[in-house]
Amino acid sequence: MNVIVVQEKAGAFAENKDTAATLRNTVVLPTLRAREDLTIDFSGVTGATQSFVHALISEAFREFGPEVLDHIVFKGCNADVSEIVQMVADYMQESL
Repeated sequence: MNVIVVQEKAGAFAENKDTAATLRNTVVLPTLRAREDLTIDFSGVTGATQSFVHALISEAFREFGPEVLDHIVFKGCNADVSEIVQMVADYMQESL
């Protein structure tokens, strides 16, 4: 299983959508295309923007459908980050 430790890549506040896009293209999509599971670890991240999370996972929803959530684990999310992740996931599921 592949793991993205968000704090290592984006810092304590995950807001840079270019960083998210790089993670999407180098880890998220290749992992899912290889039919492997992925953990996205938000431990130590105090907050994240909707645009960061959208850039990180929206393309995976477009490519694999809502079932992609069966292969991604969101770990270490505080209440604020969890709410943003849920909002983006709900939006992507509704838009498919």
